[in-house]
Amino acid sequence: MESFLKLVATDLYNRTQGDLAHTAVVFPNKRAGLFFNEHLAEQSDTPIWSPTYVSISELFRSLSTWEVGDPVKLVCELYKVFLHETQSKETLDDFYFWGEMLISDFDDADKNMVDTDNLFTNLQDLKNIMDDYTFLNNEQEEAIQQFFQNFSIEHRTVLKERFISMWDALGNIYKKFHEVLSSRGIAYEGMLYRHVIEHLDVEALPYERYVFIGFNVLNKVEQTLFKKLQEAGKAIFYWDYDEFYMSSHSFVNADEPYPHEAGEFIRRNLRDFPSPLPAELFNTLARPKEIHYIAAPTENAQARYLPAWIRENLTKQEKETAIVLCNEALLQPVLHSLPDEVKHVNITMGFPLSQTPVYSFLTSLLELHTHGYNQHSGRYTYLSVVTLLKHPYTRQLSSNSESLEKELTKHNRFYPLPGELQRDEFLTLLFTPPSGSNLSLCLRISEILQQIAGIYRNETEEDLYRESLFKAYTTVSRFRTLIEEGELTVRPETLRRLLVKVLSATNIPFHGEPAIGMQIMGVLETRNLDFRHLIMLSVNEGQLPKSGGDSSFIPYNLRKAFGMTTIEHKIAVYAYYFYRLLQRAEKVTLLYNTSSDGLNRGEWSRFMLQFLIEWPHPIIRQYLETGQSPQSTLSITIPKTPEVMRKMQNVFDIRINKKAKFSPSALNYYLDCPLKFYYIYVAELSAPEQVSAEIDSATFGSIFHLAAENIYKDLTAHNNVIDKETLEVLLHNEVKLQDYVDVAFKELFFNVSQDEKPEYNGVQLINSAVISRYLKQLLENDLRYTPFTFVGSEQPVQEDIEIKTPKGIIKSRIGGIIDRLDSKDGTLRIVDYKTGGDADTPPNVESLFTPAKKRSNYVFQTFLYAAIMCRKQPLKVAPSLLYIHRAATETYSPVIQMGESRKPKEPVEDFSIYETEFRERLQVLLEDIFNPEIPFTQTEIVEKCTYCDFKTLCKR
Repeated sequence: MESFLKLVATDLYNRTQGDLAHTAVVFPNKRAGLFFNEHLAEQSDTPIWSPTYVSISELFRSLSTWEVGDPVKLVCELYKVFLHETQSKETLDDFYFWGEMLISDFDDADKNMVDTDNLFTNLQDLKNIMDDYTFLNNEQEEAIQQFFQNFSIEHRTVLKERFISMWDALGNIYKKFHEVLSSRGIAYEGMLYRHVIEHLDVEALPYERYVFIGFNVLNKVEQTLFKKLQEAGKAIFYWDYDEFYMSSHSFVNADEPYPHEAGEFIRRNLRDFPSPLPAELFNTLARPKEIHYIAAPTENAQARYLPAWIRENLTKQEKETAIVLCNEALLQPVLHSLPDEVKHVNITMGFPLSQTPVYSFLTSLLELHTHGYNQHSGRYTYLSVVTLLKHPYTRQLSSNSESLEKELTKHNRFYPLPGELQRDEFLTLLFTPPSGSNLSLCLRISEILQQIAGIYRNETEEDLYRESLFKAYTTVSRFRTLIEEGELTVRPETLRRLLVKVLSATNIPFHGEPAIGMQIMGVLETRNLDFRHLIMLSVNEGQLPKSGGDSSFIPYNLRKAFGMTTIEHKIAVYAYYFYRLLQRAEKVTLLYNTSSDGLNRGEWSRFMLQFLIEWPHPIIRQYLETGQSPQSTLSITIPKTPEVMRKMQNVFDIRINKKAKFSPSALNYYLDCPLKFYYIYVAELSAPEQVSAEIDSATFGSIFHLAAENIYKDLTAHNNVIDKETLEVLLHNEVKLQDYVDVAFKELFFNVSQDEKPEYNGVQLINSAVISRYLKQLLENDLRYTPFTFVGSEQPVQEDIEIKTPKGIIKSRIGGIIDRLDSKDGTLRIVDYKTGGDADTPPNVESLFTPAKKRSNYVFQTFLYAAIMCRKQPLKVAPSLLYIHRAATETYSPVIQMGESRKPKEPVEDFSIYETEFRERLQVLLEDIFNPEIPFTQTEIVEKCTYCDFKTLCKR
């Protein structure tokens, strides 16, 4: 393989006889110059003067006295002009992001030397003088005509009127913006380029000869430069192309050839600026070569395929092998996939700052002081605080961060005060609210970054992290300077968006010798470079060609008519990059991702499909498959070894553990899933504590229970008899009812003192209103039951029991907390409040002890309480389940009913009828739990696993 750069180096050396001291070699980007210099050095056995290597951007900048302005400062300057010219009251916050778009349009117009007086003229005037546009061809006239059809009087909508009025001011804005920038000696790139061309003195240029190598699409400014140098005899042009896409092509069933988009601009360039190299050197793509198309199930699967590909395809000279990333986010997985066979690597694209710890830290810090802080309440949100407390930088600089995070989680403090968080010097720095100004926020960030830099002071192998900190610090300093100068006056939220946008677009350059080692690069970096063996990853539609980034204030039709960049230009450019990469390579592997998720549609690039049809030689198509075959998860069984039995005795024997007790929940866990019982009570595992501003069903129920308990505590403070009048008074006092709800929220949810006002968000307000409504339904149901005696609420009850085991008697107890006890007419009701679920009607007592999909857990719980209360007092016991959300109807009764399906149901108004059978089965259950021959096993009822905390652990 003879590369393009070698062909050019040979020809240029022979053409100049090595006299290159006064020659400037210009490339689209700077990287190609390093490789070209190597080839040029090979042409001579004796030392020669090297030419000057510059990129096209460097060439233009060297010919101007202006500097390219900071992008943020340019938008701020444009905003001032905009206000002056339009008298608008738009804020910089609202203007900023479409101000960027406007500068992009100005930049494109200047680079293509558009007649801006005509482009930005009044639309009606432009329409009237259309016939005078003699310089437009038929296609351009048609494009403009199509645009004006949308602006007839009949179709004038409010949006179009606003667009037209804005368009009328653009000409003045453009001119005034140029004046302001030029007076300050700064410019955006297109403005600088245009100024250079309009004032260019070819004879005053510093070099005798300019050699332009490997360009493709040329804007009007570049074309003009090339033309002037050509006319002065100071230019040589070398174009990289292949005859395969320079001539017209026919698809298999097409009636006539079509002009290939990959050669669209090269055809024009060769016509206007001929190359000295003969065309026969550019006919390699039609020759046979080894090409593989590989479909991968995921993005990361492509990276995992790399080691095998590299071992098979790595060339002796590693620089002749390249990995091209169409999706540059794959850089990290690719770097971690490189095998030991690779001795040297050159990474051209730089490491994204967004993949470093300082980026995640800064985004969390900015989130904390914008969305995460409420200026009115003076409180932070739990999520924004804990995100920072968990960050590695915070953990390294604060010894209190971990304990503080656990404390906040334990106490459910999702609206902590700054004073609670300031446990040491670094935490004080993090959690002291800035004064509210953007300047104080930037100063605070800079101070924090300086503290973080101390972590790496003595490190020798953390260059990447040190460099990322430096990049972040200088970026924040840029914004601080603009704020201090009064240029950037925006809300903190806008500042956050701007900082995050700039930081996410920042890359950290890698240092090394670019011309040595296997190349890892993005698509744009491949210009002018050729490789023998090549693999491209993520060759998907949307990645090649890139999607998005086409927003413009100038409509498509006008862009096309005035010769500005359009989407067709971009597609043609990417088509050229794709075909040019393939043309000299010997072995090419193209991988694409087949999964469809989010923005990725799992569709291969249009260029792959097009090449598959066009290329006359076979292409090998393959599919990546995972190396694992699916297999069922092994069931988990925990035998009751002597050690397990000892642990159980320590937990449930009151002679060893005074707090030992079998609660209804524990017994229900065992009946539903013995393995879950083992995890909780024997292995003593628990789900990690979490804090959320959302209210789950358990917390909702707890708040209702506490509010109901407080209501009846107050109602029975002087008399335990509840009468109709008492409840009616309370039912009509909605403020008092809401106070009970607020008190419960403060204690169980907000964890604030009763003197503080709870800060409800929207969803919490809805939950508060629902609980208040449920309390009314509870009182209305009790109103129909009055008069009755309120015995107690949240009443703990227990009973000692003996359990027979092969090793002797275990002394334990059963018990729990009864939501409510009341009595009437010789009957004691055990009332268990339920704020969710459906009423259960078990067919018999046996069903309560038989594992099933819909076993009546709630009834089992109340029956257990009823069994205990039957032996503690003389009244009849009626176990009841009060489903609050169903208690509004006048006929509703909370008393449990039993009976077979489709048969009459019997209310359980006297539990003594069922007590004996219940206790017998309970005794068998307890003995099974302590039977060493019965292991702890997983449930066979998979519906029980849906919301289980241990679902991941047991693989169900």
